[in-house]
Amino acid sequence: FVHVSTDEVYGSLGPDGYFDEETPYRPNSPYSASKASSDHLVRAWYRTYGLPAIITNCSNNYGPYQFPEKLIPLMILNALEGKPLPVYGKGENVRDWLYVDDHAEALVAVLEKGEVGGTYCIGGNCERRNIDVVRSICGILDDIAPDPAIGPRDRLIRFVDDRPGHDLRYAINAEKIRQQLGWEPRESFETGLRKTVRWYLENRSWWERVRSGAYRGERLGLGYWAEARAGD
Repeated sequence: FVHVSTDEVYGSLGPDGYFDEETPYRPNSPYSASKASSDHLVRAWYRTYGLPAIITNCSNNYGPYQFPEKLIPLMILNALEGKPLPVYGKGENVRDWLYVDDHAEALVAVLEKGEVGGTYCIGGNCERRNIDVVRSICGILDDIAPDPAIGPRDRLIRFVDDRPGHDLRYAINAEKIRQQLGWEPRESFETGLRKTVRWYLENRSWWERVRSGAYRGERLGLGYWAEARAGD
């Protein structure tokens, strides 16, 4: 059993340092506290009942099929439509970004070769401030999908009140999974982000259906997209 968790369970970092498998848990929000409790429950089942379990804690994922309320798809779609790009606080919060395909490959490596009862931190080694992520998205869209009616999309950036419990910085030291399982991310942030922007440009029917309110909880993966393409 591979339990997929988050680096948020470790709390917030200052300007230096990294999370690793020995970092004490220090969740700062109800969400991260619930994730931490699930980690503890899985570990307890392993220790008490011998459940063959492995825990992974990953950094922020991005890529195709991510729901539009998340930072990267929200910024892509709002920028495409000329809508404001809301950024929490001053945009100084730092996240380590992990392309979804790289994360999937890491999970396969953990499932096939990981140590039962162990923990693996999975990161993309791609730290970026939120404001820099948004500006990168604007630059890519201005390059591959310019719109004279909108103009330079970084003009759409709007700073809004920060959210409660918003941790300043997350960053992962993924040396253990690299050394023990031979995994490392293939995508840089620049290549992964450009792939992601292109995916949303080329899959408008998927995200329009989600945004329209037609989505009712069904799985909208590759099978749905194949059917949608067949009906075009």
